[in-house]
Amino acid sequence: MEGVQLVYVATSSFPDTEKFGIISQMRRAVISIPANIAEGYGRSHRKEYIHHLAISQGSTCELETLIIASVKLGFLSREKAEPLWEVCTRVNGMLTKLIRSLRKKEKLEAKGRNPSPVPRTPSNDA
Repeated sequence: MEGVQLVYVATSSFPDTEKFGIISQMRRAVISIPANIAEGYGRSHRKEYIHHLAISQGSTCELETLIIASVKLGFLSREKAEPLWEVCTRVNGMLTKLIRSLRKKEKLEAKGRNPSPVPRTPSNDA
């Protein structure tokens, strides 16, 4: 969610001509990251969760590309882009580790060990 806030603030200073171009694309990409994480978590099966996490990773890569384009086009300074890149890097790393962990659990489950669905918190089980 930190990335969402950063992107919305950063794109608010972009030219109006980019309202339906790069501004829209960046905002859709950044909001897609937490939205897909949440949607996947709400699914019944671990495979679906992993699938949505992978979509979030794709959106993170898309956002990185759009940040680079924004810098090259002069819409965003390198200084303002740095925090956005840092968030993308952190989020991508967390997603990679979470996907790896869930896949490991899948393999254990396939071998007959640790048969558990997507992890739930007590508040989500109600």
